[in-house]
Amino acid sequence: MRVSQFFISTLKEAPSEAELISHKLMLRAGLIKRLGSGLYSWMPLGLRILRKVENIVREEMNKSGAIEVLMPAIQPAELWQETGRWDVFGPQMLKIKDRHEHDFCFGPTHEEIITDIARREIKRYRQLPLNFYQIQTKFRDEIRPRFGVMRAREIIMKDAYSFHTDENSLMQTYQLMFETYSRIFIRLGLKFRAVAADTGAIGGSGSHEFHVLAESGEDAIAFCSNSDYAANIELASSLLPEQKRDNPIDVMQKIATPNKKTCVEVADFLGIPLHTTIKTLAVKTNDKLYLLLLRGDHQLNELKVRKIPFLSGFQMASEADILEETGTVPGYIGPVGLNTCVIADHAVVNMSNFVCGANEEGYHLAHVNFNRDIKMPDHIFDIRNVVAGDHSPDGKGILEICRGIEVGHIFQLRKKYSEIMKASYLDESGRLQYME
Repeated sequence: MRVSQFFISTLKEAPSEAELISHKLMLRAGLIKRLGSGLYSWMPLGLRILRKVENIVREEMNKSGAIEVLMPAIQPAELWQETGRWDVFGPQMLKIKDRHEHDFCFGPTHEEIITDIARREIKRYRQLPLNFYQIQTKFRDEIRPRFGVMRAREIIMKDAYSFHTDENSLMQTYQLMFETYSRIFIRLGLKFRAVAADTGAIGGSGSHEFHVLAESGEDAIAFCSNSDYAANIELASSLLPEQKRDNPIDVMQKIATPNKKTCVEVADFLGIPLHTTIKTLAVKTNDKLYLLLLRGDHQLNELKVRKIPFLSGFQMASEADILEETGTVPGYIGPVGLNTCVIADHAVVNMSNFVCGANEEGYHLAHVNFNRDIKMPDHIFDIRNVVAGDHSPDGKGILEICRGIEVGHIFQLRKKYSEIMKASYLDESGRLQYME
């Protein structure tokens, strides 16, 4: 087509709502046009680029042996109700009714649909393994759409779903998809890292995210330059250096800290390093209060806390709960003198001569030591986010933190959906087995 016949609509200046340089340039170059919050039209030039990216994805998926399908964007509620996700997926799911008042959703993902196909069409072990993929429009009602097509509500996604006879076959496909995704991003010229990740609402066991490294990324990634270790900040762990607690240097003292509630405020007020303070957080589950202890310069990792069996459904305690249990208000609570169950982060147990709340408004305790002023914590877990400078858990170096944009995610779903939806096959002995 001649340039004179092609349609290009550019802008001299980017709209005020555009934050990232990529969003601004895509709008100014006429690649996309905003229709509404998180909704974009792909204009002719942008669509040409999009199709080229899709073709690279399609070529690599076909090369891996995956089979392309196309499933409906609109999905009946019955399948989601069958797996129990209709009521728990959350407000990201756009629910709609047809003229007969039947419930549907604009699919945010397609696990239920493809598993329904598998249970209807796959009967014997000789048909497995199979790996289906599609490039389809998804809708996720983001609470705050931003960054252009990077955090839009309507998105175009390549999603693939594989079915297997056993775990070994599943792991082979998982590794194949890991390599396929890597080839796709290499062909696209992207600087990326594959990181261990949480499975989130999709479920399953093992999981890896692929992140393009960029300062504008929403996700924090921990990695070690001296090894292959990399993980999403929510999942990353560190190796604690061998350290012996220092001996007490003074008796425990109660110090007035008027209106100083945070560890930062207390450390500045007392002129001490932040890492010598302990923050105490109160959480509640099953009507029982627990105290979580972290070093003052560390941040709580709620995902790690939820993986503690007896805290899986925890919530932050209310001010009334804290007052009833400790006799004080948030900002001044501490583990000394209480019978409450205490859970400490690994980095806390080797601390000595630290500062913590005195369970009295306006006061903190200084020179506190375990086994002298307070018993050792009831439980010790990794409950914090790692920070730059921590030791890599593989022992091969120091962790660094960078920002990333998630561009791919692979999961080991195992039998999560096949068991619920009765997706089974006959094995070599004629016995019924659920697909992996």
